[in-house]
Amino acid sequence: MHIPENYLSPSTCAVGYIAIVPIWHAAIKHVSREVPREKMPLIGIAAAFSFLAMMFNIPLPGGTTGHAVCGTLIAILFGPWSAVLAISIALAIQAFLFGDGGILSLGFNCFNMAFVLPFVGYTIYRLVRDRIGGERGELIGAGIGSYLGLNAAALLTAIEFGIQPLLFTAADGTALYCPYPISVAIPAMMLGHLTVAGIAEVVFTVGILSFLHSAAPSFGIESHGSASTTPVLGLILALIVATPLGLIATGDAWGEWATEDLAEMVGYAPAGLAEGWEWTSLMPDYAVGNLPEWIGYILSAVIGAALLVIIFRLASGLARPSVDFDA
Repeated sequence: MHIPENYLSPSTCAVGYIAIVPIWHAAIKHVSREVPREKMPLIGIAAAFSFLAMMFNIPLPGGTTGHAVCGTLIAILFGPWSAVLAISIALAIQAFLFGDGGILSLGFNCFNMAFVLPFVGYTIYRLVRDRIGGERGELIGAGIGSYLGLNAAALLTAIEFGIQPLLFTAADGTALYCPYPISVAIPAMMLGHLTVAGIAEVVFTVGILSFLHSAAPSFGIESHGSASTTPVLGLILALIVATPLGLIATGDAWGEWATEDLAEMVGYAPAGLAEGWEWTSLMPDYAVGNLPEWIGYILSAVIGAALLVIIFRLASGLARPSVDFDA
């Protein structure tokens, strides 16, 4: 679901930023008001779950790949506004440092995965949890909410891809940016997410939530007292070590092909895509120099997770003072 550079027109990308900037502003206000200072660093750890989950590429029908996001998981633990900031920062690190997703398209990537996904997922989670009750209701709600949240984000991504050839064409009628219309983009995107990627999102969300209930029940905004982070950091470390499994899946995610690969598929290279602006990332595709891919993947996972923890620990200094829950 990471929309690459130049698959959307610059004007479309501008709309994405116009939409997401006020959401970021609202998220900062909500989080600074609702999340106690001592809980703020924990959001960075939860954001690391999202960053790492997105590194686990899995094969989808049609020969493409997909990944989980863990947006509903973060919303359940710390609220949907916290999820907006956590996933947005994770996506920004991926785009700027690793070239995963475009800089110009970051606005829509954040709108889809950091805003729509956690809010849809959290809303469904609450409805199911309140109806069923108990831990069983929480886990069932988390599963249903995460599945629907991921697919809502995928549907929006498909629409954003699909409107490009409708709105932006060259004089000869060829598409300037993404060449696939809505009639192709929606079925192609949704097939993989309704079947495999949605299930992966459920597995990550319910699996991690169950682990936290058992090993770190104080990890979350609604829990009282200090949270033990040792088991959670142990899980983060295990996920980091396992990230090279994401290299097993071959092929690109739908809509994330290189220009030359797309040209072979459709018979031409869309001019706006071929001649568009490109960002030169420091570690493209999570590679580190000439090191083996699996080592680069693990080092990238360490760097990404560490940056998220550091950023939210620094942000804790700007959060409201700690509150006495027993008062």
